[in-house]
Amino acid sequence: MKIQNSYVDYVKCYTDGGCRGNPGPGAIGVLVCDASNNQLDTYSECIGHTTNNRAEYAAVIKGLNCCAKFTRRRVTILCDSQLVINHMNSVWRLKDETLRNMFLELKRLGQMFDEVIYTQVSRENPFLKKADRLLNEAFEGR
Repeated sequence: MKIQNSYVDYVKCYTDGGCRGNPGPGAIGVLVCDASNNQLDTYSECIGHTTNNRAEYAAVIKGLNCCAKFTRRRVTILCDSQLVINHMNSVWRLKDETLRNMFLELKRLGQMFDEVIYTQVSRENPFLKKADRLLNEAFEGR
């Protein structure tokens, strides 16, 4: 649901990815908000058989693509995946080759923007809960 057609200076992107079983059927949920937390866009999709970590990466990749519709300036990615956040902030070393390819895709997408900040938030964050709800709606076929 898009409510704005012009670029803004800053957006927040809440993402969640998960699978039923690990590995198992996966889905992603994305919520893009402006600086005042007004909803700009949502996205949800089943992504096929995957692992939880790959689903989390897929959600952030889709999130950056969604953000590009609203800004090329500043983006904050907010998710609960410690793995994705620590990889993107160069805290943890990447070992898995599939995740490395997704990491490189995120780095490439990040070049569209002046600044991308990756922040871990609690699963209790109300906006992350909305992204989780979108993920579950994808599983349910809504």
